[in-house]
Amino acid sequence: MTSMNSRPRLASRLFGLALLLSAVAVALNLNSVAQQQAASSGAGGATPAQTTAPPTANVPGALAAVPQAANGGQNSNGQTDGNFTIRTNVNEVNLIFTVTDKHGRFIQNLQQRDFALLDDQKAPAQVFNFTQQTNLPLRVGILIDASTSIRQRFEFEQSAAIQFLQQVVRPQSDLAFVMGFDVTPYVTQTYTNDQDKLEAGITKLRSGGGTALFDAVYTACRDQLIKVPPSQQGSVRKALILISDGDDNQSRAYPDDAIKMCQRAETIIYTISTNVSPSRDRGDDVLRKMAEATGGFPFFPKRIEDMTGSFHDIEEELRSQYSLAYRPADFKLDGAFRSIYLVALDRRFMVRAKKGYFAPKS
Repeated sequence: MTSMNSRPRLASRLFGLALLLSAVAVALNLNSVAQQQAASSGAGGATPAQTTAPPTANVPGALAAVPQAANGGQNSNGQTDGNFTIRTNVNEVNLIFTVTDKHGRFIQNLQQRDFALLDDQKAPAQVFNFTQQTNLPLRVGILIDASTSIRQRFEFEQSAAIQFLQQVVRPQSDLAFVMGFDVTPYVTQTYTNDQDKLEAGITKLRSGGGTALFDAVYTACRDQLIKVPPSQQGSVRKALILISDGDDNQSRAYPDDAIKMCQRAETIIYTISTNVSPSRDRGDDVLRKMAEATGGFPFFPKRIEDMTGSFHDIEEELRSQYSLAYRPADFKLDGAFRSIYLVALDRRFMVRAKKGYFAPKS
């Protein structure tokens, strides 16, 4: 006889099984559609390798191979140029993610079929585009804690940030801005690709006062990163580099407010901790939470001199990411948060992506 205490657990397991079966059914349907479309294009002389869908239908949310653009990447002369035009609709999600092995090494050259994705616990209705992107234009914000708590490390932080911008920002395509914060956030240099102006913006920062970390992150995403300067290439990659010890004693905003605003701005946060003591504290936990919620990564240098290595790792990652564009199933323009679950089918690899996004409102 089933006890009263076991009934809720049984109901929970049945609900989970129902979700899993639903995801499998959608994935099977995606593969069926992909096979029909591939077979149709094969009538024009495609090879068998082009008309066979990968055997991933038995994996919940497996990403079937789907044609990635209506024009097939052809130019006006009807020849393939290797590029695809992506038109973004309100129900199209663009997901940037990173894949590493257990040692943190970046994994490249993976294919769409190597991943499984669930959006709001459902497989996507359609995948528009999957690419490994290494040269997207960058829109980068440098956000530096200038409060009293980091006074002794401040000059080194400035020097490392200047070196990072010199290495990363390409004059032809990238833009960056500089913001500092103590009790309030303040911009010392708006978006530019001029290295001299960026360096001047960093050297203008002066340490002192309390720490309003959450207000600063919130403001940077709301005022600078939601609407970034456009690029001739269309898509851009947005990132916020936060240098701080993670302690906050002045903010009006809560940590979740700052994270949600960055999710709305579709911005990845990379955090570099200035706490070089042997023990971790609450500030480190805050930095980790912010980074992981947005698909970024937290860095904890053991010495302040190691900060340049953290900047180098961020630079490498920004050039070693994948991009996935898809249409979610059962999408509603209700402003609600939709969770994202993305994994590599090869369990040796770890995927780092944002945890979700907010649907637009109608």
